[in-house]
Amino acid sequence: MKMTARGSIAALLTCMAVAGAATPALADGVPVGVPLEGVEATTGLDVPHIATAVPLPVVGAPEAPRMHKGDMLPTPLLPSVPIAAELGETLVTSPLPNLAGRPETDGEGSVESPSTTVRTRTPGAVLGSPLTMPDGSNSGLPNLTAPKLGLLTPEITGAPEALLGVGLPR
Repeated sequence: MKMTARGSIAALLTCMAVAGAATPALADGVPVGVPLEGVEATTGLDVPHIATAVPLPVVGAPEAPRMHKGDMLPTPLLPSVPIAAELGETLVTSPLPNLAGRPETDGEGSVESPSTTVRTRTPGAVLGSPLTMPDGSNSGLPNLTAPKLGLLTPEITGAPEALLGVGLPR
């Protein structure tokens, strides 16, 4: 079987379309339900229902090192890397029997944490060279200086919160 140029292009476009359709959409987190049914079946007690999402961290571009006049090494030498993750919504519900001391007042308690974005930045390092730039008064040789070392602190920012609720039967 002989393949023409038009047939080759059609096959390539078909493969690209199939690969694009098979790629899952980028998600903020992977939903997870904590399976506690076995505990309920074994103990005979009502267990809480827990649903949450495992965050998928997204790594950003590291800060580009910059050269400064008079320095032999770039600053920062070890750049910090930003990482962001969406903490997914978490819901924990549990049956609350006899809230007011009577079986007809059975209810449900819940703790809910809405989704929030958490941003972090890895630590970085700044290193000063133990040599100066070449010195004309010293026959063009660099002078010795005390080496300098600095650490860039890691950062974490976000605003996680939780909501507590009790539901009574109506």
